[in-house]
Amino acid sequence: MPPRGKGSSPGVGPGSPGSPDLDKAKNFKASLRRLLTELKPFRLAIIATIILAALSSALVIISPKLLGQMTNQVVADWLAVSQNLPGATFHYHILATLAFQILVLFIASFLCEIISGLIINKVTIRLVQNLRNDLATKINHLPVSYFDKRPYGDILSIVTNDLETIATTLQQSLQQIVASITTVVGIAIMMIIISPSLALVALLTIPVGTIVVILIAKSTQKHFRAQASELGDLNGYIEETYTGQLLIRAFTREATAITDFEQKNHRLKKSSHLAQFLSGLMMPAMQLISNFGYVATVLFGSYKALHGQVSIGDIQAFIQYVYQLGRPLSTAAQVTTVLQSTVAASERVFGFLDAPEESLDPKSPSLIKKVRGEVNFNNVNFSYTPDKPTIQDFSVKVKPGQIVAIVGPTGAGKTTLVNLLMRFYDPTSGTITIDDVDTCTMARSDVRKLFGMVLQDSWLFSGTIKENLLFGRPTATTRELARVVDSAHVDHIIESLPEGYNTKISEDSDHLASGERQLLTIARAMLADAPMLILDEATSSVDTRTEQLIQDALRTLTHGRTTFVIAHRLSTIKNADLILVVEHGNIIEQGTHAALLKQNGAYARLYNAQFAEE
Repeated sequence: MPPRGKGSSPGVGPGSPGSPDLDKAKNFKASLRRLLTELKPFRLAIIATIILAALSSALVIISPKLLGQMTNQVVADWLAVSQNLPGATFHYHILATLAFQILVLFIASFLCEIISGLIINKVTIRLVQNLRNDLATKINHLPVSYFDKRPYGDILSIVTNDLETIATTLQQSLQQIVASITTVVGIAIMMIIISPSLALVALLTIPVGTIVVILIAKSTQKHFRAQASELGDLNGYIEETYTGQLLIRAFTREATAITDFEQKNHRLKKSSHLAQFLSGLMMPAMQLISNFGYVATVLFGSYKALHGQVSIGDIQAFIQYVYQLGRPLSTAAQVTTVLQSTVAASERVFGFLDAPEESLDPKSPSLIKKVRGEVNFNNVNFSYTPDKPTIQDFSVKVKPGQIVAIVGPTGAGKTTLVNLLMRFYDPTSGTITIDDVDTCTMARSDVRKLFGMVLQDSWLFSGTIKENLLFGRPTATTRELARVVDSAHVDHIIESLPEGYNTKISEDSDHLASGERQLLTIARAMLADAPMLILDEATSSVDTRTEQLIQDALRTLTHGRTTFVIAHRLSTIKNADLILVVEHGNIIEQGTHAALLKQNGAYARLYNAQFAEE
């Protein structure tokens, strides 16, 4: 079937929350590697970002060493002056030079950080744009069965929340990762230059902190995946309850809806709490480890300074380095937390992009140059699941221009026949031919262009009345549009709207009555001017006067066209050329209205039951 209308219920199947192919984690490294692969086209910009971010951190790392030299200079000058040594004086020019060098370092570091930020922001915007384009393209290549089995909210969460998570991580974390690595390496080098023994004491915190981060990260990964899954489930439920508000209130199900929401929200809270709590342990743990290293360094450094093994300026620089060392380690813990949610998000995005697509159209597809409208179902079998056949050995021949009504109880396979006819699904076995051409040898788009559709759900898109009417044939002229509007009896509807054809409507079209929306969809099908038609009971749930207008419009629409009608109200198909009574995927009766009534079989029972109700 075409995309489901508003208020569709979430389906149960692969990819819905709780099913393996969207929730189940792939290998962390593999997902991260896939994300890095997506960044390959931007490698030069990323290299520039890394160089600038590393340079920014490196410039800052030099400053404590220069401050230590200033301290040593001040101490040396003060001792010389206090001891009245010959030529003793305060060398202010040396201090000023060092201070100026530090200022230049800070400014250069700032500029490098700003430029690298601008570059990575541009890369992130382009990457997310490309991924959105890929997702949009993917949506148009996925089989209809994919959307029949999955809740909209979960797919919406992938396209919005998960992409936003990836974008935020790239914008904020890449610079932090590079800066942290550069800072740790640079500080380690400077520490070793100042005092190898002091460096050994200070740097012991790095492996200990790394082990702590790895242990916590492994525990948090599954909870971030669960959080992403529960968020998709909650979004799907919100979309469903929002669009189904009238139904919920009509059946006084508000309390149940609130309870269901609270349960889903509680599951999301629980998974989020575990993910955030465990990941939140990283930074405090790293700070605690860093503080131990800081205290040990101060004690050992003081001892060495008292014994003249290092200068006061070097101790000052060293303490600053130890203090700076805590920040990249804490940042690494924070970035690790963000990476957990990012990898979970990327798994869902790539899982969607890797979903099986529709089979490819034939390389040399068949074409029907002049459509007559002869349709044959030849021993067609089909099932949505292998263990439950839906259509079994179905055969029927439809002559050009015939109106064929398909009737039967719910679940008989009426809609499935339309799905097969439009190639939303392909038969498991057997063939469907149009003018003796097997539809499976044609391109799907060519098959679908042969049919106009008017569905029971009168689906209108957000936009103007004119845009909705032109949806099936954007090249129609103003004269053709006016003729169709008149034939479909929607001229009075358009004239009553504040801006006529340019009136904006939403997909809900709340200011239009259901019959008015249905007339607009009939006008849209008329304007498309397809050689064949599929009608899904177009007169349900409308008043008698509107039904007469719709029936009149449908008579104009179906004239001379092969038409398939899924009929629920049997009184509307009395004039059909052929009525197929379908039950359990098989034709159990076929003929005209009068002939079937004479048989006094299944059709007669259905018709008499409806007649008695009316």
